[in-house]
This record gives sequence, structure tokens and C-alpha cells, in this order.
Amino acid sequence: MLKILTTASNVIFAEPYFRWNLISSDPDDNKFADLTISANANHLVTQDRDFNVLKTLGFPFVSVVKLEEFRIILKW
Repeated sequence: MLKILTTASNVIFAEPYFRWNLISSDPDDNKFADLTISANANHLVTQDRDFNVLKTLGFPFVSVVKLEEFRIILKW
């Protein structure tokens, strides 16, 4: 799986350039939020409720969706 991810043409390697520290309930989750923002990703797909705090922010905007919602977005 790692080989596929590292060679796929639609994979973007990104580093978070700023630490937002937006998730206080589980600070270890911040790395995923930071990367989502840095990569300018369309969505952060997670079932983790700690990320729901991101839905209340006006800035930076992070679209947090559950897997079921993401499947609908992809029409899969």
C-alpha cells in the first residue's frame, strides 16, 4: 500500500508549515488538522468526534466529513 501511495500521480506530499493547535480535546490530532490546512485539502475525512470543533471555526476553514458523507461526495 505504501508503494502505491508514494508512486500515485494524484498523491501530494505536504508538510504543515504552521501549527494551529485547534483541537484542545486531543492535541495529538492537531497534526492532521494542520496538514489538511497546509495541503489546502478539500476535506478531512474522519469518524473522530474531536475534529468536530473544526466545524465551528470561520477561519481557517476545514471541511470535516464522515466516511459516509465522503462516499456521497465521491458518488461512490
